[in-house]
Amino acid sequence: MSERRLEILKVARPQYQAMVALERSITLDETVKHLVKVRASQVNGCAYCLDMHWKDARAAGEPEDRLYSLAAWEESPLYSERERAALALCEAMTLIAGSHVPDPVWDRAAAHFEPEELAQLVFAIAAINTWNRLLITIREPPGTYQPR
Repeated sequence: MSERRLEILKVARPQYQAMVALERSITLDETVKHLVKVRASQVNGCAYCLDMHWKDARAAGEPEDRLYSLAAWEESPLYSERERAALALCEAMTLIAGSHVPDPVWDRAAAHFEPEELAQLVFAIAAINTWNRLLITIREPPGTYQPR
């Protein structure tokens, strides 16, 4: 991998801080939030975000076997129906060009999340996809992040 292309925090501080503020404003079950952050980052191939969110999930107590199995969540018995609904919505939103967000995927998520929670889930997925795109584009190197 090449060197970092841009010090985004230095040259676009207000926009970076706005993204951080958006991220902090999202109120969602932490387990679901960690799962969708890792899954979207897997789908998008964002090494920096995978490193960060895997470490954050582990620090929050997420078992390794659930993280290892996340790429095959549909075949794994380790996730609840609610988590599966969130992961299906995450994949549909992340791969939105393929089929947009199909009604059955939306309906499944809506059956497991109250409207306010569903809105938070949608923002969480949108935010991680934006972070993935930013950090992939600037080639932010993984490996240095430490959870708080």
